[in-house]
Amino acid sequence: MSTRQRSAWRRKFRNNKTTQVAVTVSVAVVAVVGAVIGLSLANQHVSALNQAGCLSAVASAGPNVAASGAPANAGASAAPCPAQSGGAADVAAKASTAPRVPVQPNTFATGPIATQQLGGIATQPVDGTGAAINLNQTPDEAANSGNCTISVPSNPLSAQGLATPYQLGDGCSETNDAQQAFVEATILSRNGQVQVYNPLVIDQGTRPAIKPTVPKIPAGSQVIIDFGFNGTNLVLTGPGAVQRSSGCVDALGQSVIGQVAACNAVAFYNLANSEISRGTLRVPKIGTAQDGKACQTTRDFALIDQDQSDNVYSAYLVTGKGQTAQATPFNKARLRNATLATNGSDNALLGEFVDPANGCTPYTRPDSTSMNGAQGSQALDELSARVNQKAPVALIPTNDEMVLVGGNDSLAKTNMYRSLVDQPLLAANVNPTEVAAAYCMNMVNIAPAHDQLDANTDGNFATPVADTGNNLATFIGNRLSMSFANLGCDAFGLTDPVNVTADGNGVATAVSYNTAQQQATIPAPDAGQGQGTTTGSGTGTGTGQGTGTGTGQGTTGSGHHNQKPPSRGHGYHYGAHHRYQAPSGM
Repeated sequence: MSTRQRSAWRRKFRNNKTTQVAVTVSVAVVAVVGAVIGLSLANQHVSALNQAGCLSAVASAGPNVAASGAPANAGASAAPCPAQSGGAADVAAKASTAPRVPVQPNTFATGPIATQQLGGIATQPVDGTGAAINLNQTPDEAANSGNCTISVPSNPLSAQGLATPYQLGDGCSETNDAQQAFVEATILSRNGQVQVYNPLVIDQGTRPAIKPTVPKIPAGSQVIIDFGFNGTNLVLTGPGAVQRSSGCVDALGQSVIGQVAACNAVAFYNLANSEISRGTLRVPKIGTAQDGKACQTTRDFALIDQDQSDNVYSAYLVTGKGQTAQATPFNKARLRNATLATNGSDNALLGEFVDPANGCTPYTRPDSTSMNGAQGSQALDELSARVNQKAPVALIPTNDEMVLVGGNDSLAKTNMYRSLVDQPLLAANVNPTEVAAAYCMNMVNIAPAHDQLDANTDGNFATPVADTGNNLATFIGNRLSMSFANLGCDAFGLTDPVNVTADGNGVATAVSYNTAQQQATIPAPDAGQGQGTTTGSGTGTGTGQGTGTGTGQGTTGSGHHNQKPPSRGHGYHYGAHHRYQAPSGM
């Protein structure tokens, strides 16, 4: 069983692994003026979503590391912000004394699925903190920033486009496992047949070690292209990226997602969901694991981490001359000294480690570009999770670092990312802090018991990342502890449920769990005009998405509190402290 490389931006901070075990990171208190970009349930056109919001953090605690290599500036944004009254100390004092309210274990999983493309391609990209990404790097600068570009060939959804190598650029190389990029295509025909194909990535200016094979695509098929990355931020460039018919997305406005991107996602999933409802596409049942529980999916709170639904299964062969080839038995036989490049992936964690360790069968389909002739894919895993995952359902939260804008949460960017993986969208009046708190609470209340149940079985299975845990069980436990810190879950009154024992190198050698149920809380919102549960038509107590006292309108009923969701200025700032942890790599 091969191990998987560390995932994305986290690789460059692995020298901090002595601090990664069972550490609760204090959340910096910041003052924020937030204009959250709204997204209607009708899926507004991408141009409306690409408007830049004023999101400015004016204070933070501790040194701020900018992932792009640019000068640190957690509060940078695409638009200037007006002067603010009061200071960080004033906000901190109010936050520490503000009343708090409990959060319900809502998973926010009832929204619509996107029917139009959300987001687009960044031309002047910035990372999640708002720092500019340099698109003209030297190799040394690329090694420091962890940022790379990948050139998408023309007509990427066609058979010839899939067989045309993508080019890794901006000073980066596929020979450097901290910079490796991966591309994965899932092809769905009109009669429900699915195949997987791994387009090749080469270094800019080189040629493939062996020419890629050309797939056969039935007429009328929809193709989704998913990207994975072992660096910090991957920016799509090239003719195929900006081709309107490609439907490629790597950013909301200029704010890039980070590790991942996709092309033609919405069209692919719309066809898949239609075929599933008609019975044309049959997604297999996940079955029952050896522990008697349902096998896991990528939307299971027992499996997710701080950035679920990211990265791919694709792997490549890398030669000593710096060339790459698709990882097939034929190519491996010809390139005997080539090494295998893999992507640190939540999907591969499920399909290549968790499923086989627990007697489950991953969802795979024929793949002529893989070692086994069949492979899973990110798209297959999301479809399986959509069909099979029972409540509670884990979906990308607002405190995932890849959906931050200027270091602050963004409903629009969260929805943009969700649209790339077929997840229900959040309503425009949802409180993003409540989404984040509920996600953390579900994670700490569900994962520990499940991980403890499987500890003996997983302890006999190989680790995906040797720097994180010495077997699958310790890896999963350490990964959960890191996720707790990186999501800022302690800000919601929660405690890390994992006790990790590590060796001198910071590798987890034993884990234990606190399975007691915990209650998350958030600051009570200010009084405002409410359309929540009211008594009569006068002043009442508003409840729903935000609890507070407001002037009710209409008859008694359940609704949303009509006020702006609290921004990260309400005592929460998730972006900066992620950088000080060296997460698990998957």
